[in-house]
Amino acid sequence: IASDGQVVVKFGNILAKRCLDRRCSTELLRAAEHTQSVSSQLGIVARVKAVTGESKASSELLLSNVQNLVRAVQHVLRAAEAACVKGLGQPSADPEEEEVAAFCQQWRKNLTQHRAKEALNSDRDELGLRKTRGAKAEPTLMSLVQEQPPQSRNILRHPNPRKGHTIMDRHL
Repeated sequence: IASDGQVVVKFGNILAKRCLDRRCSTELLRAAEHTQSVSSQLGIVARVKAVTGESKASSELLLSNVQNLVRAVQHVLRAAEAACVKGLGQPSADPEEEEVAAFCQQWRKNLTQHRAKEALNSDRDELGLRKTRGAKAEPTLMSLVQEQPPQSRNILRHPNPRKGHTIMDRHL
């Protein structure tokens, strides 16, 4: 789990570098930095727990760190969504950047399609406002990750990919 946190950090850093909006880029870098810290802390706690054995306190500390990492990853993904909406510059020739860009483009395409369907939907009240009951939530980067079956997920890869593999080859 801690190493997957490092993958999300790399994803966030790539997007922050390409983000056209300075404020979104800064927020994404902060979120990635926080995720880096929490992920490193989780790795340390896991190694210490492995050496010291089973105790209630160490299990609780480990669980708390996992929960903190999940929240940090969600923050990175929300900041990444904002960066994608604000706009991204052209990726470099780096295959990892190209795959991150393709993943973000797929999410943005899904979001655009969702919004177009919602605009055509007659689920409006008498004032023309969208009804909240039964309305389908907008797609998120997290939902895009969760929709893919584990074997075919084409999302993030471990930060130290084997030769020929890239950041987007592994699921969260």
